Amino acid sequence: MIARRAFVTGGSMAAVAVAASGIRIEPSRAQEALNAVPNSVGTEPPRLKAPANAADCHMHTYDPARFAMPPNPRKAPSNATVEHYRLLQKRIGTTRVVIVQPRNYATDNRVTLYAISQLGPNARGVAVVSPSVTDAELKAFNEGGIRGIRFSLADPSSRAVTPDMVEPLAKRVADLGWHVQFNVDGEMIDEMAPMLRRLPTPMVFDHLAHPPLPAGVEHSSHKVVRELIDKGRTWVKLSGAYSNSKAGPPSYPEATRTAQAFVKAAPERLVWGSDWPHPGLPDNNKPNDALLFDLMSEWAPDEVTRNRILVQNPEALYGFGKPA
Repeated sequence: MIARRAFVTGGSMAAVAVAASGIRIEPSRAQEALNAVPNSVGTEPPRLKAPANAADCHMHTYDPARFAMPPNPRKAPSNATVEHYRLLQKRIGTTRVVIVQPRNYATDNRVTLYAISQLGPNARGVAVVSPSVTDAELKAFNEGGIRGIRFSLADPSSRAVTPDMVEPLAKRVADLGWHVQFNVDGEMIDEMAPMLRRLPTPMVFDHLAHPPLPAGVEHSSHKVVRELIDKGRTWVKLSGAYSNSKAGPPSYPEATRTAQAFVKAAPERLVWGSDWPHPGLPDNNKPNDALLFDLMSEWAPDEVTRNRILVQNPEALYGFGKPA
């Protein structure tokens, strides 16, 4: 029933209705309906074939039927459960995944821990916690597959954590071997630079580290991130092309320039993420996930480098291939 429910909510209601009416539909159209993924445009697979054990290192699940969301001004995507995400995995060919706690759930990490449990040994997660979290809770999170804590700080109206929490919490999770993940814009990276240099944990920057446009890689924040990468403890996610480009698809040229700069400088410190179900975008403006994955052919044209970003780097950062 879950699989059928995911099929229907994935945009194939019309196909079901036509089939029930006895009207013959073209096989190609029927296949398109089967390939539909909620919160994603298009049905075609990527041109780029995902290597074995490729990881999607940034996605979210929203499951209000199982876990109620606290009030938040940020609209949550619908049709974004684990069952829906499996349809995206089937479409793009990734098998490993990192579930990132979504902003709408604040510090209630049950939805993320549940997704990890459902997706099994090929899943890891990143939690959002406040200073009130207990050491016992952190230990339980670690056993549940959590490998980092996230600070999404750009929007004060919807964030669950604040910049002053970063350093105290980083000190608490350092012994677990976790990293601290940041979803911040470039101006905030500049402001936080002295603190970032002091953190005892590895760091991960979401979505190309959001260098402000049109400056892009010429912005001072990009230099800060490069400095942190060069010290050997910082990673960047090749994700969020649409939030790093004003020109947009199909090539997302500004994001492409930033991604290529990172690939040239430090391919050993990069991972890729879909950012499905694309919570920063309205329902009528979701991207084509096959196109987003195909950008990797342009961002990292060399197959060995690309496989490192999709397979080996996630193994090093998240511990894939080891007991969760």
